[in-house]
Amino acid sequence: MAELFLEHSKLILFFHLLSVVVWIGGMIVIRFSVHYSFLKIDDAKTRLERTLENLKKFFYMVIVCIITIYVTAILMHIGLGLKANFMAILKEIILLIMTFIFIKIFMQRYKAAKIFKKGEYVLTKKELEPIAKYLIPINIAFGLVEIYLGIALRGF
Repeated sequence: MAELFLEHSKLILFFHLLSVVVWIGGMIVIRFSVHYSFLKIDDAKTRLERTLENLKKFFYMVIVCIITIYVTAILMHIGLGLKANFMAILKEIILLIMTFIFIKIFMQRYKAAKIFKKGEYVLTKKELEPIAKYLIPINIAFGLVEIYLGIALRGF
């Protein structure tokens, strides 16, 4: 496994960082740009429909990114012979928390989509609100800490 990392370390790190950028950067763009542009859509049904579709597409990309982050992180830990230290353990715990929050968000969006199909737009909006107000901002904050810890672990 260490040989695999040494032969492909730049590619492994590239895919790791690309996945982090897509996940965390995507959350920032959705929360602070796309979200506000969707609020300008007057028709509630259209606004909810666009929100649900946008999140669905983004979340499927994020699933691939999360898997890639875990795989590349394992390869880097083994390949670099990283030992458990406080920052590395904290980084792993934060990644797990972010993953659980993502699962919560994913399930909440799925539930909102089912409610939307029933034509219950007020309930759909109520189901989606915690995603934009709390869950994505929390994951953005954790993600920024993750990025900082990743830099610090590499000795910069």
